[in-house]
Amino acid sequence: MLSYNGLEQKLREQNIGRSELTKLLGISSRTVAKIGKGEKLSRGVMERLANYFGCAPEELCREISDNPILQTLREEKEAKISGGLYHELQVRMTYNSNHIEGSRLTEDQTRLIFETNMLNIGDGVQVDDVLETVHHFRAIDYVIDSADEILSEEIIKKLHYFLKHDTKGSMLEWFAVGDYKKRPNVVGGHETVKPKDVPARMKALLDEYNGKQNVTVNDIIAFHAEFEKIHPFQDGNGRVGRLVALKECLRFGIVPFLIEDSKKAYYYRGLSEWDNEKGWLTDTCLDGQDTFKKLLAKFEI
Repeated sequence: MLSYNGLEQKLREQNIGRSELTKLLGISSRTVAKIGKGEKLSRGVMERLANYFGCAPEELCREISDNPILQTLREEKEAKISGGLYHELQVRMTYNSNHIEGSRLTEDQTRLIFETNMLNIGDGVQVDDVLETVHHFRAIDYVIDSADEILSEEIIKKLHYFLKHDTKGSMLEWFAVGDYKKRPNVVGGHETVKPKDVPARMKALLDEYNGKQNVTVNDIIAFHAEFEKIHPFQDGNGRVGRLVALKECLRFGIVPFLIEDSKKAYYYRGLSEWDNEKGWLTDTCLDGQDTFKKLLAKFEI
């Protein structure tokens, strides 16, 4: 649902009623009725309204989510509130997700980068670790902004671009930042899907997932496992996969799961043995959901 509080304020300031918009801007009464119902207007209408009032479209309306977790994240992100759920999600997920993949930055260093955009350089700090930390913050912002959208290849590829652009790997012509891999890769001794087969496998996975009527946390965990088996990108698959899981939990009003670095061995075992024993990964993700619930309790959400 959309809130047009910004538009209503502009109307009051200029002493204009909603019905007058039909004459002033040449829009239909049906379109004006959508404003009162909190329904989405076309991009053209929003641009016409913004031009008339001399402001950005975002100042006229904002999305209100029925999911209190998503709504809290959006409000705190927009208001740049420090010390809330948004702040802690950014620091904790970024630290743990990057550390699982080998980043040497500590949680304190990750927190410092998020809070001050600065870092006290110490031994062993790599440029890519810092870049990918900052990139992960922006990727989480994108997840929050796009949470309501149907999961697509475009969204998944955009997450990969957010994470890997400007890194050392991106300088290689064949690395394909923001696109599927061009070279085969092996993960944990397991062969992944060959590059030529990735587009078809990803389309099939998304079609099957998006065709579900009532998505549950188990469906999201299963999607995550199958995504990691495909391993569609040259690098960054784990982080992209966990960001996708966060997005889909927010989309369907499910408490997200936060996989901590300390549970990495259980998490990798669950992914590796998914075809033989689904319970291992499921239990690890549900444990991560309990971790997130503790975070929600701290902020009384």
